[in-house]
Amino acid sequence: MGAIDSDAHVLETTKTWDYLEGDDKRYTPYIVTQTHGPELKANDGKNTQQNYWLIGNRPMGKDRNVGTEMSRAIAEMEDIPGRLAHMDELDIETQILYPTLYLRPVTDDINADLALTRAYNRWVADVSRQANGRMRWVALPPMHSPNLIREEMKFAKDNGACGIFVRGLECDKAIGDPRFYPLWEIASDLDMPICMHSGNGSAFHHDFFESDTSFTKFKLAVVGAFHTLIEKKIPAKFPNVRWGFIEVSAQWVPYVLCDLEDRFRRNGWDWFENPLKENNMYVACENTDHLDYIVKYAGEDNLVIGTDYGHHDPSSEVMAVKLLRADDRLAPGVADKILEDNARALYGLN
Repeated sequence: MGAIDSDAHVLETTKTWDYLEGDDKRYTPYIVTQTHGPELKANDGKNTQQNYWLIGNRPMGKDRNVGTEMSRAIAEMEDIPGRLAHMDELDIETQILYPTLYLRPVTDDINADLALTRAYNRWVADVSRQANGRMRWVALPPMHSPNLIREEMKFAKDNGACGIFVRGLECDKAIGDPRFYPLWEIASDLDMPICMHSGNGSAFHHDFFESDTSFTKFKLAVVGAFHTLIEKKIPAKFPNVRWGFIEVSAQWVPYVLCDLEDRFRRNGWDWFENPLKENNMYVACENTDHLDYIVKYAGEDNLVIGTDYGHHDPSSEVMAVKLLRADDRLAPGVADKILEDNARALYGLN
């Protein structure tokens, strides 16, 4: 057994959209370059964001959040041997791959959403297949075509996917909305966890906070989804579903659980002895979290950790595995659980 990087990323490229077929090629995203106007710095603070994806009428930054610890070819999955070698240096056995473009709302066009989602899934399936089992991936469901989600997720699982990607808000709806119950049923039937990654699938909410920080747009939506699921007792309705909350740290867990316990008490409901474990919930912690404090609330069996590999933002730490192994705040064996046992349980890895 070795360490699982529970949150690594792919950077979509023009090759991603080579998987569009037939008439769907008309949905191929444009790449547009800024040649005039105020400069917007990339997340590394050094380079200038210049290139944007243009899908429909939505421009989305293409080169703003690119990691500086690896080559562009490695980040864009063009150099798989180089990426595997870098993983060896970082003591990572397996990476779980998440998208980059889809951390935000991409399109409300039903046909475009289906075409781009299918192309992305087939691209990641192909590139991960080259890694000899050391890269697994989380699949995009075509959220605007609910009657086709089961078929697409079955394809994904048959081709190496180990989870279903969901953002903190989807289709301008909160995660507790019953419209998502069929998706939870699919996750249960296919034994694929719901992987709720920092992100926002609501164009209204995303654009409302456009001038605010990513914390409000992306991370708070996922924290709110965690709260909603427990308060509405949705995990009890779908007891075989595993739920992951990725790239939002774990520092908020004690606060949210305290708030929920009070709400349960006021309603006369029994509270949980181990809320995360009893609801099949896993939270990705970060090295900067107060882990000794968080473990008291989250328990030892329901924390995982990721590097945010490929990105350059406050959650990125390519040395996360080595730092956690050396963390003397944790009792003996806890780091191994976070890096290995818990991640394998969440993603259903053997």
